[in-house]
Amino acid sequence: MQTKRWHTWAKRLFTVAFLILIPVLLYTLARNLDWNEVRQSLLAYKPSTLVIGLVLALCSYLVFASYDLLGRAYTGHSLPARQVLPVAFVCYAFNLNFTTWVGGVALRYRLYGRLGLDTATITKILTLGLLTNWMGYMLLAGVVFASRQVKLPDSWAVGVSGLQLIGFLLLAIVTGYLLACAFAKRRTWQWREHEITLPSLRLALCQVALGASNWALMAALIHWLLPHELFYPSVLGILLISCVAGVVAHIPAGLGVLEAVFLALLHGQLGQGTLVAALLGYRTLYYLIPLLLAVVAYLVLEKRARAMRQQGKATLRKT
Repeated sequence: MQTKRWHTWAKRLFTVAFLILIPVLLYTLARNLDWNEVRQSLLAYKPSTLVIGLVLALCSYLVFASYDLLGRAYTGHSLPARQVLPVAFVCYAFNLNFTTWVGGVALRYRLYGRLGLDTATITKILTLGLLTNWMGYMLLAGVVFASRQVKLPDSWAVGVSGLQLIGFLLLAIVTGYLLACAFAKRRTWQWREHEITLPSLRLALCQVALGASNWALMAALIHWLLPHELFYPSVLGILLISCVAGVVAHIPAGLGVLEAVFLALLHGQLGQGTLVAALLGYRTLYYLIPLLLAVVAYLVLEKRARAMRQQGKATLRKT
């Protein structure tokens, strides 16, 4: 009990430290940044560059939405892809901008519930989606960290060797998951009121492939907006590190976290104005534009759900 209490307080202190550190870093950045350089870097983007960037962003969203198609195969529900994909797209956009509890959880239960799925099925879809995302993350992070593709500042306590050990650990977890899906004799466990069933090896391989593809496309968008002489695996590794920092900080859309990590790890390799301009472009293409599309899609989904309920009531009256 004391260990659990200590763990809770340590996590809270760590979160508070992040919440204090990030505004300090952003203030320092804003004070020392050449905003004229940022403006010039933004204006230097060609329309074709931004269009290709938006295509990369939408491809990433399509891959993420496909997580829920794996969920359909896993649970065996009968909703068609034309209903599943819009729900997943809306949830992902809201998830990125307003935290997992709003988009990933609450909205998914609401929208799928209106389409007739029960709570247990929605929970399984949500769980499989989380596993898909993080198994893909661990595969990519394991490869990038283990191969020392990211150069950490000397002041960072983890160090290159520590990050490499983390990479090997992540690869071991992914390997263990795949082996369990392939050879485990016991396939189902009961946890509280939920039943957890291991997917087949084929489905698990699809999970890892889709999860890794999504993270790779996110990094490809940032790399596309940055000067191309930067090494793509390094950009990917920095994105993966910033994601963990964002999860710890619990800040919606990871505001400030992404920028702080990229500025720290690319310091001296790139002008701050150019880097900030690229990250602003990334946030516009990957967060804001999809969010606007998701709001429209959400209103359409709500209208359809209302029409389906009214049609169902009319049918009951006739019978």
